[in-house]
Amino acid sequence: MNDMPTSPVTEPEVPMTANTAIGDASQPGNSPAPAATMRGEWRRLAAFLKRPSLEVSAQSGAPFTVLARIYALDMAAMFVLITLASLAIAAGMELPKTALAEAEFTPIIILAVIVGAPVLEEVAFRSWLSGRPGHIFALLLVGVGAFGFGLTNATAPLVGAGLLLAAFAGSFAALIIFRYRPPMRWFAALFPGFFWLSTLAFALVHLANFDEGSLGILLPLVLPQLILGGLLGYIRVRVGLWAAILLHAAHNATALGIAALAMGME
Repeated sequence: MNDMPTSPVTEPEVPMTANTAIGDASQPGNSPAPAATMRGEWRRLAAFLKRPSLEVSAQSGAPFTVLARIYALDMAAMFVLITLASLAIAAGMELPKTALAEAEFTPIIILAVIVGAPVLEEVAFRSWLSGRPGHIFALLLVGVGAFGFGLTNATAPLVGAGLLLAAFAGSFAALIIFRYRPPMRWFAALFPGFFWLSTLAFALVHLANFDEGSLGILLPLVLPQLILGGLLGYIRVRVGLWAAILLHAAHNATALGIAALAMGME
């Protein structure tokens, strides 16, 4: 599901704008090459978040450099948020615990957090952000199949399994049939709305991580997911879906390691 690669260029860096053509490597600000510095990459990210756009070339040169730079920013944000939470607790504020707070870190849970959640959540929330027909139709088919499976599984499990299998087969067919179709123009025009809808939905779905607490208290606690969603959306558009999954997995692995360390110090 990666974006179409283009050849790296070496023109001077110019902030990306909405006036460059999608994937047009002839525009310096639309260069598929990584920024010269980490701060340069962060400036590209800031420009993208200011006005999310599909008018960005796919990252075909040094994608892991870009990933490392965005991961470093993610870790900096995580450090600030953990510090603020620690100060709030030290001041006597009692924060709601997550569902994993008292869970035993078994291999199954670790695998689910580091592999399962990143794959499923990136496919659900960001695979379709490419705006390509194949990606959108594939996700819709899987969603319809999952819905049908949920309705029929209790009474007719074979029918439900058949619907789900047919949905997956249809999604693969859609990916193949529409493989070379570019992003749809109407989707590109409405992309800022789709991007923030995806990012907000990604953050809000993590409210389910908390067993109790009022909405006014819980909303600030999903700020990490809101920030992460913006970073993942940028990586998905700039590099590709595989890179968003990898960054998501690295984030979850780090968070899980911090949680395990904190539990060990109690």
